[in-house]
Amino acid sequence: MTAAHRTTQRRRGLPLPVRFAILGVIFILVAMAGLALGSVNTPIGDVMTIVTGGTGVDPVSLTIVQDVREPRTITALLVGAALGIAGLEMQTLFRNPLADPYVLGISSGASLGVALVVLGTASSAGAATFASGLGIGPDLLIMVAAALGAAVVLFIVMLAGRFVHSSTILLLLGVMIGYFVSSGVTVLLSRASPELVAQYTRWQFGSYHGVTWQNLRVMVPIMVVMILASLLLAKPLNALLLGERYAQTMGMNLKAVRTLLVASTAILAGAATAFCGPISFLGIAIPHLTRGVLGTADHRHLLPGCILTGGSLALMADILAQLPGDDVLPVNAVNAVFGAPVVMVILIRWYRDAEAT
Repeated sequence: MTAAHRTTQRRRGLPLPVRFAILGVIFILVAMAGLALGSVNTPIGDVMTIVTGGTGVDPVSLTIVQDVREPRTITALLVGAALGIAGLEMQTLFRNPLADPYVLGISSGASLGVALVVLGTASSAGAATFASGLGIGPDLLIMVAAALGAAVVLFIVMLAGRFVHSSTILLLLGVMIGYFVSSGVTVLLSRASPELVAQYTRWQFGSYHGVTWQNLRVMVPIMVVMILASLLLAKPLNALLLGERYAQTMGMNLKAVRTLLVASTAILAGAATAFCGPISFLGIAIPHLTRGVLGTADHRHLLPGCILTGGSLALMADILAQLPGDDVLPVNAVNAVFGAPVVMVILIRWYRDAEAT
């Protein structure tokens, strides 16, 4: 089967619009569940009243939904969509089914950027003072630092990819680069105060709960713009899927496309990591799950599909992390429950394909 055939091939069964409609309904239902479920469940009727701006709702429920669950729900939906798109872009760019921001060390680069700002300035207040000196807000400074750290690591991996043509070796190099970058964070932690070490350690667990409306004022515009801009890269991504030589024969500026993909991935992964900590498995699992659900390799469908699938899965994992009761589980622990089997299936298929050739 040719690459061109794989790009347009779809599975038999439900039409593509129906599959998208199902994903959309799931997305809305999960969003409503995120607003209703928690340590104190809120009736769905009250949730609908609050969302639509109605009155007559219990003040406690109003405060819980508006100040706690709405920011958390919006954050989870955006981060899931962002990491899903970033993972899809990387898997296509590197032509590697196991590529994602976490595996290739890009999340570690973003973590180092955050650590340099927060730990390197001695405190969160120091980061705010430093940011005001630059004429920007502390949230934006941390996000920029995370994006720059992610971009540096991604450029290093791409540079290594020019000399290493084995996908397995490239993945191992990404893991080693991640370890190397993490050592820089360890050095900063060793010189930080116990309070900052504890704060940074909690951040590294990954969570959507610490994001406030003030954080969202910075996070939402940047993420929404980058997610929408990524939809415009569908045609270049389809060309890359068919091979770099084919893409060049189609008149595509390969260097410009690579730069755009690096910038898109770095900003999306950097913003997600800056505000929520390193979130594992979503970047690698979401693209493959979306391909399976939609039954196509066409990025015109996969990119919006990753938005719906990624947002739903990220929020679903967060809801499940709260089920034990008052003690909230780390969201990465829940991500691993569905992410690890996906990775294992990918490895088995990858091995079988290698054996067949």
